[in-house]
Amino acid sequence: MSEIRNPDAPQCSGGIRMTRERVCADNKRIILNSRTVDVNQLVPIKYKWAWHYYLDACANHWMPTEVSMQRDIEQWKNPNAFTPDERHVIKRNLGFFSTAETLVGNNIVLSIYKLVDNPECRQYLLRQAFEEAIHVHTFQYIVESLSLDETEIFNMYRENQAIYEKDEFSMSCTDGILDEQVDLTTSKGLQKFVDNLAAFYVVTEGIFFYSGFVTLLSFGRQNRLPGTCEQIQYILRDESIHMNFGIQLINAIIEENPHCWTPEFAAYLVGRIKRAVELEVNYAQECLPRGVLGLNVQLLREYVQYIADRRLEKLRLPRQYNSGNPFPWMSEVIDLKKEKNFFETRVTEYQTGGALEW
Repeated sequence: MSEIRNPDAPQCSGGIRMTRERVCADNKRIILNSRTVDVNQLVPIKYKWAWHYYLDACANHWMPTEVSMQRDIEQWKNPNAFTPDERHVIKRNLGFFSTAETLVGNNIVLSIYKLVDNPECRQYLLRQAFEEAIHVHTFQYIVESLSLDETEIFNMYRENQAIYEKDEFSMSCTDGILDEQVDLTTSKGLQKFVDNLAAFYVVTEGIFFYSGFVTLLSFGRQNRLPGTCEQIQYILRDESIHMNFGIQLINAIIEENPHCWTPEFAAYLVGRIKRAVELEVNYAQECLPRGVLGLNVQLLREYVQYIADRRLEKLRLPRQYNSGNPFPWMSEVIDLKKEKNFFETRVTEYQTGGALEW
């Protein structure tokens, strides 16, 4: 190593070293990068998949205020446009999403970004954190446009048991990272971090969000709440990228640290995902006590089991349910590159949407 100054000289507060040694891509890791790998240097890029997720996310940029809410406002003000059960399920889903997006953003900033010290992965995490802010803005914009009680919607996660249990499931994993000095050099520490990643990327964004997407987008298929549902469609496509990045991140960490992937830990993660399915079915029962739009608890249970199996397979874990997909149209919402969306408002174009995996 060719040092420009005395290597024993004190380092600056940021830990930057003066050196002519160049960063080598082969030395990069997802976590636990040694001090010979400068976390401030994006290039040379080793994990090209992470960089491509960042580029895909940038290609999907949107803002909620670009979407007109005029027709939604007119429909919502019409006392005959929605049944009481339909208004109930709409408000429940807005209540869940409005705070859950904040939880995901906070977890990125407070735990994931701190422990994932690979610069190309961090580049995507910064973009994802911004998207979570856009999603929170989206629900504030919807709630304000429909003149809903903001305090009721945004405090629902502390008042409604089914929503509280879902949020608590995820928040407990953030607390586990923040409250302890997690040592990623140990199997226990790594497992705690992987559990955190799975709770947010696989469960919150990959399971908890999807029954809400189905329910709200079902209104859009009837040309109801078109502005709201257009924004939900954008969020759904963002979340598809979030989830796939997170699962690839988990698998990469495990490949580089195989000692943490014990049979006991794999079984533990299966149990966690099965518990998440139970919580989501409980939530469906609270949202749909009598069913709306042809939706009912049984159909949502089947759907949640179906997507849980898909998430398990991507984590290289065995299926648990073998349920079918009662909503095949959801795949079309995610997979189409360009379509006149089914709310008949404007053309929705995502440059890389057709490449997304659901």
